[in-house]
Amino acid sequence: MTLIAYLVLGLYALLASALLLYGLNCLIMVYLFKRRYKTKVLEQRQFESSSIVEHWPVVTTQIPVYNEANVVLRVIRAVAAIEYGGVHQIQVLDDSDDATCALIDREILVLQQQGVEIEVIRRLGREGFKAGALKHAHDFVKGEYVAVFDADFVPAKDFLAKTIPYFLASERLGLIQARWGHLNAHHSILTRVQALGIDGHFMIEQSARCWNNLYMNFNGTAGVWRKQAIESGGGWSDDTLTEDMDLSYRVQIHGWETEYLPDLVVPAEIPEELKALKSQQFRWAKGSTQTALKLLPQFYSKEGLNFRFIQAFLHMTHYVVHPLMIMVALLSYPVINATQHLLPDSAWHGFILTVLFVSLCSSNALYVIAQKTAYRDWRSRLLYMPCLTVVGVGLAVNNTRAVLEALLGHRSDFIRTPKRGDAAQVIYSMKLPWMVAIEISLGLYCSLTVFENMTVEKIIIGPFIGIYAMGFLCVGLVTIVQSLSSRTV
Repeated sequence: MTLIAYLVLGLYALLASALLLYGLNCLIMVYLFKRRYKTKVLEQRQFESSSIVEHWPVVTTQIPVYNEANVVLRVIRAVAAIEYGGVHQIQVLDDSDDATCALIDREILVLQQQGVEIEVIRRLGREGFKAGALKHAHDFVKGEYVAVFDADFVPAKDFLAKTIPYFLASERLGLIQARWGHLNAHHSILTRVQALGIDGHFMIEQSARCWNNLYMNFNGTAGVWRKQAIESGGGWSDDTLTEDMDLSYRVQIHGWETEYLPDLVVPAEIPEELKALKSQQFRWAKGSTQTALKLLPQFYSKEGLNFRFIQAFLHMTHYVVHPLMIMVALLSYPVINATQHLLPDSAWHGFILTVLFVSLCSSNALYVIAQKTAYRDWRSRLLYMPCLTVVGVGLAVNNTRAVLEALLGHRSDFIRTPKRGDAAQVIYSMKLPWMVAIEISLGLYCSLTVFENMTVEKIIIGPFIGIYAMGFLCVGLVTIVQSLSSRTV
């Protein structure tokens, strides 16, 4: 029995230490960001104010669409309104099988009559989903550079004028990524929480990676590619659910450089329903794990075990923190009982404080710095930080399933995230995920663990497991409530 108890404690320590590793890497990202931010942003602003382009190259903008009746007209009109000094070809890559098709056709006819160079490209099927649509349309691209916008994004009129000069100044620049903004961040607590998370990634992580010679990923939209870079990297591939991360890493392996522009913000719509968020998170978690399995061997062959490879590994495997969290939650109850006889209180308390507390604070520090850098009203935005922690924990079941499916080689469809638009006209329903039963069960289990922790008077672990209990129960119950209310998404 003693041997089993020691094994449980050892496994728990190993899992918690792995969580600590990913948490501490958030602090590394903050450090890398802060040491370059002021200098780099100043350089970018000076470049944009002094750059003069005499001959603008041909640019193609692609808008991949699948059943986006609520938002498709908004993005088409925004792209058509982009002011550009050269030829601007617009492609709507429409895989829809609903009323979206008619909306697109009518709008394109109007724009063509106004002199806009815009066309719709349709396929016989949806093979390869978004990646397949981008790959199919690549043969019809006229431009030397290719901008990509998902259907829920709204680029500003000067988007191309602010990005193309960077390509003209550097022959090795293959990709520019802009920062995501938020059209509906104030809609609800859930959208505010997502905005915090997105800002952390785009304000801190993308800047830190790009400006410190690390691998930076394309986020699937609000970016511009050099056509030659796409081709030399092997083109769009549909063997992962994150074709954007896959291609961007491949082009960097082939020597192409990236640029990140935090001042160039392209607003987009945040999912307003938990089911939609879960669908989006599932795709990102599974796709990034698939990409890690596909590309990490190539990175190791090229880089060896250096800092650049380690950062690529931590980046692409980031969603592994969710199965780690699930296992920590499951082991917490037996660990409480084991520590009563095997470890003195001081040793147990010291371990928990060092590992769990530092893990939590390290990741939260990234979000705090992001808000402080990006917004003047950052203090009021931080009031939603506890909710971000709860939602992040609650998504662990959903994302653990995604990671496991990727590791087991299970293929799944690309499920697009439905959006409301300015005023939803079409209801895009989603099935109630059966995983909510596991989420609620885990929430109850963690609640039992908190109660057990209080009875043995080792209160220090209680708050951490209490966060797990709140996360699983809140996400599971809210998903059920939103499903039963049949809200438009």
